[in-house]
Amino acid sequence: MTDLSGFQHPRLARVYVETSAAADQRGGREHRKRLLDGLEGRVIEIGAGNGRNFAHYPKTVSEVVAVEPEDTLRRFAEAEAASAPVPVRVVAGHAEALPGEDHGFDAAVVSLVLCSVPSPPAALAEIVRVLRPGGELRFYEHVRSSNPALGLFQDAITPLWRRMAGGCSPNRDTLAAIRRAGFAVDEVERFAFAPQPPVPALAHLLGRAHRTT
Repeated sequence: MTDLSGFQHPRLARVYVETSAAADQRGGREHRKRLLDGLEGRVIEIGAGNGRNFAHYPKTVSEVVAVEPEDTLRRFAEAEAASAPVPVRVVAGHAEALPGEDHGFDAAVVSLVLCSVPSPPAALAEIVRVLRPGGELRFYEHVRSSNPALGLFQDAITPLWRRMAGGCSPNRDTLAAIRRAGFAVDEVERFAFAPQPPVPALAHLLGRAHRTT
């Protein structure tokens, strides 16, 4: 059985449950709807958190396998799965050892998770493994600012931010990591979004890519 002890942050998880609801009211709900629009077939969601995406999956999805390592968040996700419009199975696991067979999914979803995985290349390699050839990757992530001064500031605060925010790194170049993993980016939108004051507006990406290897 996979050891998930290093992923447990119960206090932070309870805060996230509250802040994610507030962020959705400020525009995050629409971001989630756009993230999932048009998905079909069997989907794996990596780092499903407290299940805020579940209500927005279209009925063209046959099954969602929702992977979440944090116990508190997974309990909330299980409750959300019960009322989802499509079948959702919440499972314990983490991004670098996904509980799925090779080429077993039509699409993968990452939503505000690649900022906090220990190794984005390892996580993306696992996503490539479980996706069928040509399978889709949908992504919604906050990333390093393109403003040089703000980007340097994010670099400087990353060590402290990681300790305070459960391993989250605010300065990752996630789009480059997706491309290096063997995905072709089909569309991407970059925008500033402030999930909840006093958190400043951060650069976010919303897009889709497909597996080429």
